[in-house]
Amino acid sequence: MKRNTLFVTMGLIGLAGFAATAVGAGNDGHSPKTPLAHAIGPAKNCIPITSIRDSEVQDDWTIDFHMGGRDVYRVTLPQRCNGLGTYRSFKYETSLSELCNTDIITVMEYGGPGGGPRGSCGMGMFTPVEIAK
Repeated sequence: MKRNTLFVTMGLIGLAGFAATAVGAGNDGHSPKTPLAHAIGPAKNCIPITSIRDSEVQDDWTIDFHMGGRDVYRVTLPQRCNGLGTYRSFKYETSLSELCNTDIITVMEYGGPGGGPRGSCGMGMFTPVEIAK
């Protein structure tokens, strides 16, 4: 059985720039810098992996998936994924050609001593959105 693994991470420049806005201990994991979005269609269970252009971790609860073209799907995780907003990197493995709301992501820390997996979280539904400018 073929397994698809995707590692999603920001470049070092992005991580350095994020330090001032990182989601820290003592809050609920929501970032005030997460852009507002409004749904433009019904939520989907899955999106095709080959159509994902990139993803953008907003905080411990929110990931925006940018697709080919201008489509964006926002996933609001059903439970807080501690460390996701801090490390802004995750991976997933699937034997399917789609990423689905039933899949599990693993928060990843890259660089420095002690890097590696930082915990796993369940995905949520993929809602097509328009991001507020």
